[in-house]
Amino acid sequence: MNRREQIIATAATLFAERGFHGVSVGEIGAACGISGPGLYKHFAAKDAILAEMLVAISEELLSVGRARVASATSARAALEALIDWHISFALANKALIIVQDRDWSSLPDADREKVRTLQRTYVDLWAAQLRELDDSLSLVEARARAHATFGLLNSTPHSAFLPEAEMRALLHEMAARALSLPLPPSPGTR
Repeated sequence: MNRREQIIATAATLFAERGFHGVSVGEIGAACGISGPGLYKHFAAKDAILAEMLVAISEELLSVGRARVASATSARAALEALIDWHISFALANKALIIVQDRDWSSLPDADREKVRTLQRTYVDLWAAQLRELDDSLSLVEARARAHATFGLLNSTPHSAFLPEAEMRALLHEMAARALSLPLPPSPGTR
């Protein structure tokens, strides 16, 4: 992890714990082992840290999501891959999910619009697969299903009480149901 990545990871943890406005540049620097002013070598301001953090996670969700869809053999396989990817992301990035949810309004306008654009594209990636699987779905309904599923999966900072493997299986089943995907038969059933 380079210094910028360390600053972002540390800031994400601090922002998740105390909120964007509850953390000073000096506190971020101290947690990284550098002075507050030393942090300005890497970022122009605290809101630049938040912007890079939230833009980067939105870019990652979209980039990996596109790769998963491109390598899938069907719309169903693509949705399964998207569900698995988003679950992995949500379980590994609880602090970022809290920051995104709570501190969204602290983003500078241009960065907020960039994140919105990336997120809309990610939603449409899911919606396209849903509509390919069920051509009776309108784009609006497919987007609504995707958003509802994200709400479920992004609840992990507040709901991940089970061991990770069990939580992953539970989230996958619930996401498939939220998307109205037929569930595969359980082992031992016909």
